[in-house]
Amino acid sequence: MTKMIPYGITDFGRIQRENYYYVDKTMFIERIEKQPPFLFLIRPRRFGKSLTLAMLAMYYDVQYADQFEELFGNLYIGKHPTPWHNKFLVLRFNFSEVSSNIDEVEESFNFYCCNRMLEFVRQYEPLFGKEIWTSLSGSEKQAGALLSAINTYISRKGNLPIYLMIDEYDNFTNTILSTYGTEYYRKATHGEGFIRGFFNVIKAATTGPGAAVQRLFITGVSPVTMDDVTSGFNIGTNITTNPQFNSLVGFSREEVTDMLAYYRKEGFFTESIEEMLEVMKPNYDNYCFSEDRLEDCMFNSNMVLYFMNYYFTNGTKPKEIVDPNIRTDFNKLSYLIRLDHGLGQNFSVIREIAEKGEIEASIATHFSALEMTDVENFKSLLFYFGLLSIKDVTIMGTPVLAVPNFVVREQLFNFLISGYRKYDLFKIDLARLMRLTGEMAFHADWQSLFTYLADAIREQSRIREFIEGESHIKGFLLAYLGISRYYDLYPEYEANKGFADFFFKPSLAAPVIPPYTYLLEVKYCKAGSSNAQVRKLADEARNQLIQYSEAASVAKARAEGHLKLITIVWRSWELVLMEEIKDEAFFTPLIK
Repeated sequence: MTKMIPYGITDFGRIQRENYYYVDKTMFIERIEKQPPFLFLIRPRRFGKSLTLAMLAMYYDVQYADQFEELFGNLYIGKHPTPWHNKFLVLRFNFSEVSSNIDEVEESFNFYCCNRMLEFVRQYEPLFGKEIWTSLSGSEKQAGALLSAINTYISRKGNLPIYLMIDEYDNFTNTILSTYGTEYYRKATHGEGFIRGFFNVIKAATTGPGAAVQRLFITGVSPVTMDDVTSGFNIGTNITTNPQFNSLVGFSREEVTDMLAYYRKEGFFTESIEEMLEVMKPNYDNYCFSEDRLEDCMFNSNMVLYFMNYYFTNGTKPKEIVDPNIRTDFNKLSYLIRLDHGLGQNFSVIREIAEKGEIEASIATHFSALEMTDVENFKSLLFYFGLLSIKDVTIMGTPVLAVPNFVVREQLFNFLISGYRKYDLFKIDLARLMRLTGEMAFHADWQSLFTYLADAIREQSRIREFIEGESHIKGFLLAYLGISRYYDLYPEYEANKGFADFFFKPSLAAPVIPPYTYLLEVKYCKAGSSNAQVRKLADEARNQLIQYSEAASVAKARAEGHLKLITIVWRSWELVLMEEIKDEAFFTPLIK
């Protein structure tokens, strides 16, 4: 019976028992056990963290000892078990279940945590003895007090080690921060705040003779809350950028290839594996979390499973390449763009990424929410949220962070566009922009698109202060043209020993693949430049485009007559020339 796609399923036991496909990550258990006992891992949302914790929970939980062969027998760890398997009492929290409504968050936190701990006690009552309930009397409604009472009882009894796991530890605090601001967030995480108090109890439960919590594994999407509630993450080891754990969550290329090979053999698709990867890789791949694993980039596992589930259910690729749940999560992260009046430095970071495609940054391992808007911390936050990934390391040892794929780039550009709109710097009808991009893609009418952008800039004077120089022009165009799903838009694309400013490659992920391919060269000259100078730049662009058109990557489009070579020239903020090279003949400028 063909294995099912485990899209949206984080229950490891269900995956193993109900014949779902599981990408084996159990070999990491050996590596985890060689680390210090209290671990902290940051990864972007929907990247496989919850399933990883579920797998660890069932491996270590004493309750599943008699199911070890069923759950792990066909996996790596089943053939290479460690002495600690099924030797712990597992206490597991998922803080995404805590309400972020400021009027009820503390009550919700206590209610959820206490229910989990009381269920924990009920599950292991045969090991504790019924007398544990007397020890817990009076503390059943306050999370910190109940955890402290459990710790005291187990420490006194001995030989009952707890493996404490917290999934999405910062889920509700991030929402509080984004919805209500730093004042309410500080009340929960600083001083006598209820979250800080709870983590103080956790720390106490990990220290001293007979401490109940022997091992700890916490996951989240940023180090911010952990820094605030523990004064600098002093209760564990951060393995986020440890090269040994670069591929702990997410899928490697090999893992995706193996999965595709399995389903192709089962007859779920007839395309080659490379054809399937050609669609997924530009949109879901290129996440790297360690400077020492630059060649071992990861796919977002949730997005891969979304694509494969849709494809195998409907027999075609999804019309929307982005999982709607991922879009929702991206929207929740919009608070990280803390824009001062006039946009501020962090907006400049986003713009630099748009213009250059990358940015240098030393990744901060901890910082407070009050320090989030510091430029270097802000860059680190973009990395932790998965909006940037480690691409390279400079000769000075500084990481180079880049946008990992088109799905993320679209979101980043939406932040940029939202910033322009929020501060009334530039507004444009995005629906019309999409229609004009469609005309360019399917009817070769590219002039209307660039004329529309040029007219909008001419009519809205405030944007002009942000358009000064070739890089600014290119960044501006990339932001607005890059949100189209008809094309995979490559800036500074290497083609035949040169670099085209923009390569519009028809996107295999588009609902309908457009026929036309574009190479676009953008030139810029200062205000007051003569028409002769404009003409000289256009001629220079023409020669470059003819050179780029010889590249193998555009040979098919050129042979079919579907390759468009376009030059546009800006004089300051004004578009003064547009022309297309046809049959290598020179044409009169379309705008004078």
